[in-house]
Amino acid sequence: MHPFLEKVKRDSDSFFVHHTKIEEQLPMHSHNKHQMSYVEGGVAFLNTRNKSYFFPARHFIWIPAGREHNVISRTSVKFVRNIFFPKWVIPKDHKLQERGGIFPVTDLLMEMIYYTEKWRGDVTKKDKTQLEFLLALKNIVLDAAENPLPIVLPTTENETLRPILKYIHQHIDQPLYLDKIAEEFGQSSRTLSRLFQGNMETSFLQYVKLSRTIKSMEMLLQTDLSITEIAYSCGYNSLSAFSYAFQQIVHRSPKEFRKQTELKNKTS
Repeated sequence: MHPFLEKVKRDSDSFFVHHTKIEEQLPMHSHNKHQMSYVEGGVAFLNTRNKSYFFPARHFIWIPAGREHNVISRTSVKFVRNIFFPKWVIPKDHKLQERGGIFPVTDLLMEMIYYTEKWRGDVTKKDKTQLEFLLALKNIVLDAAENPLPIVLPTTENETLRPILKYIHQHIDQPLYLDKIAEEFGQSSRTLSRLFQGNMETSFLQYVKLSRTIKSMEMLLQTDLSITEIAYSCGYNSLSAFSYAFQQIVHRSPKEFRKQTELKNKTS
């Protein structure tokens, strides 16, 4: 077992605080605590066995205890802040006991995360002041969990689909049609459509739409390209089509998403 995971697991009743400038490069793993992670700078993904969660600036990831996962960043990050919650602090009937996701970081939650930046390792019931603070932070997390970011990209171990998914991501700036891709990989359109529904519980069209949206979110955060340039780089043939699709999934326009993120980063 990785030494870091041994430290996290050694006391199942304690909180565990871990802030680092270097990401823990871990394979798929699980532990006996809930994990909240916040990444400063960069773009990262939370991967589980069957889903990939994109999380942008000013959002945190929540990973339920026992859930196999790993976190991969697409770009270099400034800091990774992790707080591990013992199972007993989350109400037994709360959705965070079983459900992971990406959630917004409010100004208050941001300040509370930063307040813990000098803490290291276990926080137990003997550490009364720190424990009370983390229990208060937990309540803020429970409130934030009411507004998840609706960006979840299904993944699969299916050997037929994996190269097709890779092809989609490599050609995201081009027109992507079910019949053309089916022909490219020696499948019928009907068979490929069934493969998506049966293995990923989504349609080919919805997968492409989500992939384009996630790529555009990365570019809005990581580049200075205009929104029109990003639209074409993500395979849309007009700004209006891109804006409509983005708004449907993110519930904000591309301009609002970029502006809100920039303003929040300046105040962080």
